[in-house]
Amino acid sequence: MRNSYLPYGKQWLDDDDIQAVVNVLRSDYLTTGPEILEFEQVVAKYVGAKYAVAFANGTAAIHGTCFAAGIGEGDEVITTPITFAASANCVRYVNGKVVFADIDEKTYNINPKEIEKQISEKTKAIIPVHFTGQPVDLDAIHEIAKKHNLVVIEDAAHALGATYKGMKIGSLSDMTMFSFHPVKHVTTGEGGIITTNNETFYQMLLQFRSHGITRDKSLLQKDEGPWYYDMQFLGYNYRMTDIQAALGKSQMNKIDQFIERRKEIVQKYNEAFSKLHEIITPYQSTNSESSWHLYIIQLKLDKLNATRREIFEELINLNIGVNVHYIPVHTLSSYQQLGYKQGSLPKAEALYERIITLPLFPKMTDDDVLDVINAVKEVILKVKK
Repeated sequence: MRNSYLPYGKQWLDDDDIQAVVNVLRSDYLTTGPEILEFEQVVAKYVGAKYAVAFANGTAAIHGTCFAAGIGEGDEVITTPITFAASANCVRYVNGKVVFADIDEKTYNINPKEIEKQISEKTKAIIPVHFTGQPVDLDAIHEIAKKHNLVVIEDAAHALGATYKGMKIGSLSDMTMFSFHPVKHVTTGEGGIITTNNETFYQMLLQFRSHGITRDKSLLQKDEGPWYYDMQFLGYNYRMTDIQAALGKSQMNKIDQFIERRKEIVQKYNEAFSKLHEIITPYQSTNSESSWHLYIIQLKLDKLNATRREIFEELINLNIGVNVHYIPVHTLSSYQQLGYKQGSLPKAEALYERIITLPLFPKMTDDDVLDVINAVKEVILKVKK
């Protein structure tokens, strides 16, 4: 047993990151300054998009995409139940209706065939989620969207640095959201960003994050002087600070090495668990490359004399900070109160009952990785039939 608790995810900050933040603290701007645009440009260049708009957090960012896409009362948006609640909540923020489509049993991502079944005259958009960092089947989803004239908003909170058919996630759909929470690939403390190639969406997102206000003279109906601004729609104060942006810009210098280390850990896990027949290791599609935000094992409960909870608690007792991603959104109380039914998405619900997330973050040492491997083997071998 480890002497200290190993979390499932954790940021990695170095002296360069700290100095970048200190430089901002000593500067004239703590917010609405130059660091934000510079950070946006770094992210846009990295993913190959024309534009990027930074937000205070990922939820605020994806809320912005729903507004920019024109989703409103009576509009339906299709997404996956295997995600954090924010992917669906953002639709509700703009008074749209969330429609869930079941998952692919191999990838755990939303199944395009299930999306097609949920299309109606009211469908306005699709929000696919690159769960764990593995890209969804974008070709199939884009084909559906084109056929039905739908907006595609990628929730890529897990997928910064992931590729689909050799192209980085972030430039392939109408809008893409990335998160910079501390457990993600790079962090700004809290933060999110939208990348897009659509200038109309870009301009709307810029205004949306700042109360709906603009000082852009080309957008003003009148100009009363250098101080003049106009609020053209109801927006929010969703701005990222220069402190966050400076940290993010510094972190982006290390994104590739962070992802490479994640892949090294995944390879060690895969090799170690390859002969452990009581669990299923993550499947990876051949046409994409995951950025490995999460490493999830699926328990073959019929081969075990223990429940998922018992195995989970055994690992916690060994100081291995396991987690579960995610409770299917449609089963949460707020969604049950809206009429969503338990049992309506059987593949997602069955998956939830069997999954455990293992620690995976670049600052893990080889000894940390070995501790996880040994703990999993110890617990599984103890309870196998």
